Amino acid sequence: MTVKLKRAYDEVAKNDGKRILVDRIWPRGVSEEDAALDEWFKEIGPSKELRQWFDHDPDKFEEFKEKYRKELQDGEQKASYDKLKEIQKNNSTITLVFSAKDEENNQAVVLKEMLEG
Repeated sequence: MTVKLKRAYDEVAKNDGKRILVDRIWPRGVSEEDAALDEWFKEIGPSKELRQWFDHDPDKFEEFKEKYRKELQDGEQKASYDKLKEIQKNNSTITLVFSAKDEENNQAVVLKEMLEG
């Protein structure tokens, strides 16, 4: 089973498999048609408090990862994360779609690590 990461602004590819948006907020300037999503897991994103604290600061990413993993395991995101794991089991490829400019320090990276770990 393959887990890919792709920005919402990147071109859709046939080998993306099941495309799942993992942001709480719809990507600015992207139409539903262009996004070509199979699912939108609004609730899986980091809490508002954690997102605002992190503020896409690469220096805070390691601590963000720890806090976000805890939310995925114990917080309101757990049900969505469990559903995502089921989707992963039943599909050869899934692509986690996100809108952050920083492709290395965002919640989709954490989700991918957890799904693969």
